[in-house]
Amino acid sequence: MARKVVGFGEDDLRVLAGARSFERGRGYLDAVSGLDVGEGSVTAVVHGTDVYEVELTLDGGDGISGWCDCPYGQEGNFCKHCVAVGLTVLRRAKTIPQQRAAARARSSGLEAWLSGLSRDQLLVLVREQVAEDRELRRRLELRAAAARTDFGTVRDRIAALIDPRPLARYGYIEYADASGYGRQVAEAASALRSLTAGGEAAQAVALAEEALRVLGETYGEIDDSDGVVGEAAAAVAEVHLEACGVARPDPERLAEWLVGRLLADDSDVTDLDPLDYAEVLGPSGLARIRQLAAEALRRRPSGWAERYLMERLVKAEGDVDALVALYAQDLDPCGATHLRIAEELETAGRTEEALAWAERGLRECAAETHIDSRLVEHVCVRYAETGRVADAFAVRRDQFRVERSLAAYRQLRSAAWAADCWEAERAVALAILREDARREHGSRYGGPVLIDALLDDGDLDAAWREAADRADDRQWERLADLSRETRPAEALGVYLRLVERSKEPTGDRVYRRLATLLLAARDCHRVLGTEDAFAGYLAGLRAELKRRRKLMSILDRHGL
Repeated sequence: MARKVVGFGEDDLRVLAGARSFERGRGYLDAVSGLDVGEGSVTAVVHGTDVYEVELTLDGGDGISGWCDCPYGQEGNFCKHCVAVGLTVLRRAKTIPQQRAAARARSSGLEAWLSGLSRDQLLVLVREQVAEDRELRRRLELRAAAARTDFGTVRDRIAALIDPRPLARYGYIEYADASGYGRQVAEAASALRSLTAGGEAAQAVALAEEALRVLGETYGEIDDSDGVVGEAAAAVAEVHLEACGVARPDPERLAEWLVGRLLADDSDVTDLDPLDYAEVLGPSGLARIRQLAAEALRRRPSGWAERYLMERLVKAEGDVDALVALYAQDLDPCGATHLRIAEELETAGRTEEALAWAERGLRECAAETHIDSRLVEHVCVRYAETGRVADAFAVRRDQFRVERSLAAYRQLRSAAWAADCWEAERAVALAILREDARREHGSRYGGPVLIDALLDDGDLDAAWREAADRADDRQWERLADLSRETRPAEALGVYLRLVERSKEPTGDRVYRRLATLLLAARDCHRVLGTEDAFAGYLAGLRAELKRRRKLMSILDRHGL
């Protein structure tokens, strides 16, 4: 019932905090005070080494996040103080709806009271707050200066808001201070928008460009894990675009600024798109951007930013041949670029050329140890669509020779079935995998691909023969699962061996796996008619591990 009321439970807190912090958080339950429940958040104070403020945020479903101003919490961790507040909320779950209702009533009452105040009364209230809150005063001063187009004051205030140095105590802005800096940048964006609205769009353009420069230089030294600074910087970029639309700056100068910003090493803070400025740039500005992009690409042919900018411009022009020529200048050795060219040509309706480029990719990448699987898939699908099943099979066979994985084996099998040659090809493929197994070339999962292939084929007899001294635990368990009815004794031996290996580790995941193995072992005993033997084994196991209360609880839930 508590989960339905507050949206989380103890397990969620344990996952977020980790076992150690969760257990330590239990010891702080009596240190929680000032619990305040809002619509989507909970705040409280926890008395520890110091007095710490904690805020838990609920996403309305089964999610929760937490913030605490203790040193560990400021690093972005869900700390013991967050755990203590979360456990306190769970203890008081029955009263949460009433507390939320009371919070809504307080908010509604405040809104009604403010609405009833006269202009003079509101002015008195605002002046009181301005006198007490320095940050609020600075924000209102900035808005007032923007409203009266006091450019000098606005420029100084925006420079102060964007300046990271007051918050960069150790040369960078820590996670705990990033949200505050983000709010400052957002306030600067609001002031810039006010300048544009007040008839000073040209000034807004200049200030926004300076702000974006500073943000670009600063962003690499900010722990913006929550993305608040990035969002605020995006707001500054939006204001710049809006101001350009009003001010209509010189197109060529704007083009040079955009290209400089896009190709700068510190351009990660915003995703400026020159095409968003197309109306402002006009033909002359767009031509200048194209010229600058081409020059930059000649200087750095492999530069990622240079290539991306040129691709963006060429795509917008709709010149498929120019785009193909651009891609062809730097072909990826795994075939990814060949595929991009094929897709562009196919989109343009040039299917024969598209397939020719894809086939060229397979030829040119044949010697590589890895070929982009999407390229192989693209070619095989096109072959299948035109009835070229033998060609599709040949491609899959070549792929399997290079990439001896279960996925490649499955694709080879499907292609060989279509070409009506699987029986002969399977023997060849298994011989290759058997040789790999002899050389101890396992799959990326641990055990040899050979065993996975045999299991996937349903050839259990061959899988049992090959498994000895080769299979990993995952493969043994899969083999036993498929053999409970036909080879119950052998399967039982596998399950009992895996149970023994699972007795030492601890944790809920291990315990649930142990229960699954025991249920499978019980099924084998039922097939064999030896249920009494299983009962004795289980009793001994429970006696051996009786101190693990969570394990006992999980076994009880599974009827073990």
